[in-house]
Amino acid sequence: MTKYEKMMTKKQEIMKDSLNLDYEKFELEGIAFDYEKMMNDAGYDFEAVKKIQEDNHVGDTPLVELKQITKYARKFAKKGYGARIFLKDEALNLSGSFKARRAVISVYHAKKMGYKGVVAATSGNYGAAVAAMAARLNLKCIIVQEVFDSKDISQPEIIEKARRCEAYGAEVIQLSVGPELFYEFLNILDQTKYFNASLYSPYGIKGIETLGYEIADEVLKKEKRYPDAVVITNAGGGNLTGTARGLRYHGAKDTKIIAASVDLSGLHMASDHDFNLKSFTTGHTGFGIPFSTFPDRSDVPRSAARPLRYMDQYVLMTQGAVFFITEALSLLEGMERGPAGNISLAAAFSLAQTMKEDEIIVVQESEYTGAGKHFNSQISFAKKQGIILEFGSCEKEVAGKNLVFPKSGKDVIHKELNLMDLKKSYLKHYKDKILSKQEYAYLKEELNLNIDKIIKMMEEINES
Repeated sequence: MTKYEKMMTKKQEIMKDSLNLDYEKFELEGIAFDYEKMMNDAGYDFEAVKKIQEDNHVGDTPLVELKQITKYARKFAKKGYGARIFLKDEALNLSGSFKARRAVISVYHAKKMGYKGVVAATSGNYGAAVAAMAARLNLKCIIVQEVFDSKDISQPEIIEKARRCEAYGAEVIQLSVGPELFYEFLNILDQTKYFNASLYSPYGIKGIETLGYEIADEVLKKEKRYPDAVVITNAGGGNLTGTARGLRYHGAKDTKIIAASVDLSGLHMASDHDFNLKSFTTGHTGFGIPFSTFPDRSDVPRSAARPLRYMDQYVLMTQGAVFFITEALSLLEGMERGPAGNISLAAAFSLAQTMKEDEIIVVQESEYTGAGKHFNSQISFAKKQGIILEFGSCEKEVAGKNLVFPKSGKDVIHKELNLMDLKKSYLKHYKDKILSKQEYAYLKEELNLNIDKIIKMMEEINES
């Protein structure tokens, strides 16, 4: 047995010890498990989460109406169309992104349970958020990052995020792209006995529920109504899941939940060759699609991020379009923000043109920017990797080959992803399996479809 295989045999035991959460008690028949019981057993109700966040300078970020961006979008909409665009300015959170909301609950819980430190496997803003909260609560912190390709070349955005983690006192373990990340993560948990501050635990998702709640509350107070749509950058699914649950908790049950990702079709995230051919390290389809269609591929036995339960629409944007709207936000609104939230902003800019003028669309997050995260750094890096830079229609962009920058906002256009195709991909994991009534009831909640439809889809899959 290899070292990797030996480690995998200890996976369940390590997970149980590092989260102090027995996932076995949520398991039902076959593929089913009790999702709401898992969320409720986290031990923190909404008010408790809110109090922990307030005590740590997290949340209550401003909701800003982007009047100039809205005016610009209306230039390309037909008469009477062009919804008002609002932005939840999450860059103003401690550590500079919405990830502080989920990190603070995980780190608080680790401290409460007596752990000496926390570990997180992430190359994104979440690492900085965990590091910042660990510093505040006086816990040790280790961040495991996938940073380099086999030539030791790394993107400036990832280097910037590593710098941020180190600034907060975290030990950052940098790895090359490949399967060793999960092995190292488990090994560190096993050796240190630290808390697993996973992105996908119930604690992390409960932290984001306040974001959805605040959006509903602020729009209702300002406009006497709930938003018509909220656009959410989608990667691992936790951002969407938590925000949608918070909106519902407030009462905004009819608000449309729209996922947005950068389209990296054709690139493989685990490929050493493709690792540095992308210009976005998060919020892209390389995470968004696999984590939507198979949520339990994460670093916990049952992921609390389950986006297909809540998603009403999924749209894709090109990298060039997001760079364009990032600059437009700076030039028109005087707000320089990082790349991830601007994926949703680019989508909202396009979607607003399909909505009426009196409707409201909310971009659910922004993030801090910095030297490495600035689009100039990423574009310069792309050019060094042989990516062709050109102007023109977004439709001509091919991920890993070129970056196509729109000449005007007219060319910032979203592309629809078929949700039913995603749900079918989810069901394909159970091809040729005989499912019980309880399992179908679970899938009904998981995919937000009626059981008759699921049975029909399973029949088509089994016959294919």
